[in-house]
Amino acid sequence: MLESAGLKVLCRASDFFEGWKKFVLKESMEDYCTVVNTAHLKERFEQNEAEVSVDYWEQNPDGEPVCVRQSFIMTRDSDTNDIMVMAVARDITESVRKQKEQTQALQDALMQAQHANRAKTTFLSNMSHDIRTPMNAIIGFTTIAISHINNKDQVKDCLQKVLSSSNHLLSLINDILDMSRIESGKVQIKEQECNISELLHNLVNIIQPQVKAKQLELFIDTFEVVNEDVIADALKLNQVFINLMSNAVKYTPAGGTISFRIMQKTTFHHGYGDYVFTIKDNGIGMSPEFVEHIFEPFERESSVTRSGIQGTGLGMAITKNIVEMMNGTISVESEPGKGSEFTVEFTLKLQDVEKNTEQLKELEGLRALVVDDDFNVCDSVSKMLKQLGMRSEWTTSGRDAAYRAKVAHEEGDAYHTYIIDWQMPEQNGVETARKIRSMVRDDAPIIILTAYDWSDIEEEAKEAGVTAFCAKPLFMSDLKSALLVVNNPSEKEEEAAAWTKADFKGKRILLVEDIELNREIAEVILTEAGFIVETAPDGTDAVTMVEKSAEYYYDVVLMDIQMPIMNGYEATRTIRNLSRKDVKDLPIIAMTANAMEEDREAALTCGMNAHLSKPVDIDVLIEVLGQILKE
Repeated sequence: MLESAGLKVLCRASDFFEGWKKFVLKESMEDYCTVVNTAHLKERFEQNEAEVSVDYWEQNPDGEPVCVRQSFIMTRDSDTNDIMVMAVARDITESVRKQKEQTQALQDALMQAQHANRAKTTFLSNMSHDIRTPMNAIIGFTTIAISHINNKDQVKDCLQKVLSSSNHLLSLINDILDMSRIESGKVQIKEQECNISELLHNLVNIIQPQVKAKQLELFIDTFEVVNEDVIADALKLNQVFINLMSNAVKYTPAGGTISFRIMQKTTFHHGYGDYVFTIKDNGIGMSPEFVEHIFEPFERESSVTRSGIQGTGLGMAITKNIVEMMNGTISVESEPGKGSEFTVEFTLKLQDVEKNTEQLKELEGLRALVVDDDFNVCDSVSKMLKQLGMRSEWTTSGRDAAYRAKVAHEEGDAYHTYIIDWQMPEQNGVETARKIRSMVRDDAPIIILTAYDWSDIEEEAKEAGVTAFCAKPLFMSDLKSALLVVNNPSEKEEEAAAWTKADFKGKRILLVEDIELNREIAEVILTEAGFIVETAPDGTDAVTMVEKSAEYYYDVVLMDIQMPIMNGYEATRTIRNLSRKDVKDLPIIAMTANAMEEDREAALTCGMNAHLSKPVDIDVLIEVLGQILKE
């Protein structure tokens, strides 16, 4: 073996080669024999190659595999003219191991680079989808508002939905901008107070244009949801449900149905609530084989690919990751051609303050009738009405509702309020309302429940006697608000937005902003809040205006950061270094599109008092101004 390497063996080469083969392991034998034979070595020598080498594996005395490099050094005997061969063997196992490690490292680096490139492409594609979802709602409701510009209520409703979708879009953009979190692969769960009712109504507003465009039926309801106010990451919950609902819409053919049910389970874990969210469709479904891999990245059903439905295959993987990060679970049941059902379960911390659970004294003991073709909705709404102190009954038939209304009226115990679903198979909600009004000629409030945009039927419904509309899913807070409005018509006037009630009369503010449109918007808001507003288009102008003004002339400065000549940081430092008493304590607030965490830190480091990112939440702006000026 190796111990004999380097010795000159006086024997025929062929005999030597055959003797050495017994050390060569089977997997190396073919390569070894290709090189180590008399004909091959003679040919190489005649081509002026004096040395030929071959690497192979053999076993050492301990039975361990080692890699050997055997070299054959050839020369011609000057006396006999024979070709003389000297064989030298050495152990190169460690060298081969290092080479393999280097090769593997290079392959890993290449794979990581390719993965990073794919991830970037996938990320951009995924963000394109996520951004287009709220944008679709914004464009759709803006178009509706423009075409119904004279209908104040409808325009207001559209604008509220545009605002809701815009806020969701802003949240997505904020996530995209948080590059440090994206690059590190760490997504933080931000627990804060949120309301399940508001969250799901916003979800319906965002998803509704897609449902309408595809002519799908959407059923959304609640079942025994007692606690609406929870502590959770509203954006992450929204992402989960938008992903699931968007998929349901995408994979359900036109004319199909989608249902979304929210249920709160009984729990004995004090301070927490167990919630079950079920999204079901009757779309194309999935094969059992694919269901097993649906939550893996880049997985897509082959039938989906053939049908031309686009997607990255990342949505479900992202959804599962978010659910698990929030300590929840997600499961799916599906069958080809029959649709899919996703079930998401969360245990959410409840807020300390319980809202909307007290009884309405003015409605206590009064009779109410719930009409919906879904037994569970009837049962759920009836229980909520009873919690509010009303005597509640229900029926699943519009015709039966009209008959009951007539009998109750004749018996002298008429229904005080009717709550009727819009979409019912035999007789829809508007027809039911018309029938009730024709049989019972009174002004009892009739509230229509619907998961759809009711603007298309609003005029017809009101002519039929409908008093108000209420969006599904119906929570206790929604029901209570609707009952208060229909039973107290004088209170229908909307309360003015909080920011319009702010009073900063006599306070002088310097607004530094290089974009004229932004200056115009901010000036209107600040003026309505009572400020005396002066503006500067650049940091240099701001410094000059402060320098030339009397001491304590300005009460506060709103400073943009990116400006053409002098940026906001430099302007702030220059103002702070002026030779006057007021500039050390003059409140300077950054109001900028530089929205990352390092931008916030940079603003505070250069001497600013606070940082507000654009687009600015007006209520937050007014709140911050109030706090700073109070201090």
